[in-house]
Amino acid sequence: MKKVFFSLVLMTSFAFSHEEPKTQTYNYGQSGMELVARSKKGTVIVSTYNSKMTIRKDIASKIYDLYLANKLETNKKITINGCEANVTGKCVIRKKKDLTAVDFYYETVDWNNGLKEVYKRV
Repeated sequence: MKKVFFSLVLMTSFAFSHEEPKTQTYNYGQSGMELVARSKKGTVIVSTYNSKMTIRKDIASKIYDLYLANKLETNKKITINGCEANVTGKCVIRKKKDLTAVDFYYETVDWNNGLKEVYKRV
């Protein structure tokens, strides 16, 4: 009888242990220039919009690395894999003479702890 009871408790704990990721919305992101880089080809400015304060520098440097590798396209949705979270958003690239602006608009942030945050404009 004890084995039946123990196995029943064990099976129910496994059945309810798989939780769906928690999803929240936010509307208070940080916006601004995160990275300015100069090279022989010109100046590149990486700006992020609606970003989360703790990961904005990490994500901006990853965006710059993708830009240097020519893996970014304008007006396309892209996922950036950061150290603390994976961020999905839209990238807009604007060029004017020697100046290139890479703007990244956060849409969703998938934190490593399972929390998912979605930006919602007020």
